[in-house]
Amino acid sequence: MRFTYRSRFTCTPHELFAFHERPDALELLTPPWARPKVLQPAPDLKPGSEALLAIPLLGPIRKKWLARHTVYEPPHRFVDEQVSGPFKKWRHEHIIREVEGGSELIDQIDYEVPFGVFGRIADRVFIDRMLKKMFAFRHEVTGRHCG
Repeated sequence: MRFTYRSRFTCTPHELFAFHERPDALELLTPPWARPKVLQPAPDLKPGSEALLAIPLLGPIRKKWLARHTVYEPPHRFVDEQVSGPFKKWRHEHIIREVEGGSELIDQIDYEVPFGVFGRIADRVFIDRMLKKMFAFRHEVTGRHCG
C-alpha cells in the first residue's frame, strides 16, 4: 500500500531539510496522542543510523519499532525503513522539492500490514485514517518551524 501526504512551505529546501536534521525533530514531529516513546533517536539522517521507538498497540502493550536510515541526499530526500516493528514492510521517503515561493515536502510511505485480510481491514478502518491525522500534525509542526 502507498500513503502520500504533501504540503508547501515558504522556506527553502535547505531550511526544510535542516529542520529534519535537528536532534529533536523526531520528538517534535511525534503527535502527543500517538503516545510513542522514543527510546533512542537516530544520531543523524545518514545511512545506517537508527531510531528505536516503543509504540502502543493495545492498552499497556507496546511494540518496539526499529527504523534505519537508508538514503541521504540533502536537501532533496532521505529515507527510513523499518528493520523490525508492527508492519510487514515500511519505507518512508521524505522528498523535498523547490517550488515557486518556497518548497514542498512529500512524505511517501510504502507499507504492508501483517495478518492478511484482517490487516487489510484494519488498514481501511484505522491505519489510513491514523496516517492522515499523524502527517497533518507533522506538517503543521514543520510549518511552525519552517514557514
